[in-house]
Amino acid sequence: MITVELLSNDWPDLLALVWFLICFKGYAYFAQYRALTTPCLANVLHLYRTDWMRQMLTRDVRIADISAVGNLERAVAFFASSTMLILAGLVTAIGASERLVGVVSELPLLSGSSKTEWEVKFLVLIVLFIYAFFKFTWSLRQYGFCAVLIGSAPQIGEDVTENEIKAFISRSSKTLSRAANNFNFGLRSYYFSLAVLAWFINAWCFIAFTTVVVVVLYLREFRSPVLMEMTVSTPDDNINGMDFRNELHK
Repeated sequence: MITVELLSNDWPDLLALVWFLICFKGYAYFAQYRALTTPCLANVLHLYRTDWMRQMLTRDVRIADISAVGNLERAVAFFASSTMLILAGLVTAIGASERLVGVVSELPLLSGSSKTEWEVKFLVLIVLFIYAFFKFTWSLRQYGFCAVLIGSAPQIGEDVTENEIKAFISRSSKTLSRAANNFNFGLRSYYFSLAVLAWFINAWCFIAFTTVVVVVLYLREFRSPVLMEMTVSTPDDNINGMDFRNELHK
């Protein structure tokens, strides 16, 4: 009740928070549906993962493939553990919010805020990093599932039908892509948390930085030079005219 009353009395903060939520969820839906018909990092990398699983079946020894998945797991585990440390710091900061307000009240860039306003802003950050933690840990588990799938991959010399091989390639590459997508969602939370830091300056900076984060995410996922390079050298020659609805379901 205190939070609602506080935000209703300070309409720029309420507007900024609503804009942040629209951008956070709106960009996720936009990226998901645009990826169905437009080349982006998610669907192009899915094609490479499909090719990876196809090539893996031709190898008698899959140690390198298991090691590659292990390297991906370590990167996700680093962010998951870092998120826990950040959460611990934010919880500590909430407990010392009154002292923090007194310390920063003299700084020229920061707008005057009450203890309750700071606690609301810290709570938004905490919720954001909790979301990131769940995404990172789910991604970590899915990479573990990928290692199991690679371990159960059939040998080419075995009595395996073509349909069974195609089914394995499809489910293993999609599992890899889902693990990568959850990692990407966690990283997006880090990007948006930087925008929330601008809220401590004022609401208008928060709105501006949130917009900048959305633009940066779009440019990196749909217009980055590395995407252009991977699109040119993709395993599928007709990627620019492809319909990805049956290629990748997020």
